[in-house]
Amino acid sequence: MAKPEKAAAIAELTDKLRNSGAAVLTEYRGLTVSQLTQLRSSLREHASYAVVKNTLTEIAAKEAGVTAFEGHLSGPSAIAFVTGDPVEAAKGLRDFAKANPLLVIKAGVLDGKPLTADEIKKLADLESREVLLAKLAGAMNASLSKAVYLFAAPLSQTARVVDALRAKVEAEGPAATEAPAEAAAEAVTEDAAAAESAASTDDVAAGGDES
Repeated sequence: MAKPEKAAAIAELTDKLRNSGAAVLTEYRGLTVSQLTQLRSSLREHASYAVVKNTLTEIAAKEAGVTAFEGHLSGPSAIAFVTGDPVEAAKGLRDFAKANPLLVIKAGVLDGKPLTADEIKKLADLESREVLLAKLAGAMNASLSKAVYLFAAPLSQTARVVDALRAKVEAEGPAATEAPAEAAAEAVTEDAAAAESAASTDDVAAGGDES
């Protein structure tokens, strides 16, 4: 490879290492072209998978400040440059390696931090970003629904809850402040329910008086 071509290849690798959220170094010795095509296809949504030259990758990694690949650049190498969800990319590599043991996951880097092969496998065991966001949204909705009771409650009820919480904090100290919003919402909900029940009783009584 001519010097200008080498320089261009190193620059391209350096740019990919710098701009990818994560990168995973693998060895693909023994895999067929068809298998590599299958792997690229399975990773396409979250990463690009490229065969690389070890000497050029070593130079590019140094220029990009990546130390994770040191001591691992031997044999036929390829890198998954992750531009999407790193968890999903790790899952794709792990699952392919299980079905095709000739693929060896060597090392990786995530947000500038080096990862061992075992850490990449642990990353693959995590829930995806979409699942975590869905759970977070569910938790937020649950908290907001409780907050609605607090803000919609009559001022007198809210004041009683705040006074009760203040008394609890003063009596129990810092430990009592761990979940004040949730406790307040639950207390207001119970208070509101009690008030509604009392109002219904009054209405029934009033109806009886009219008759």
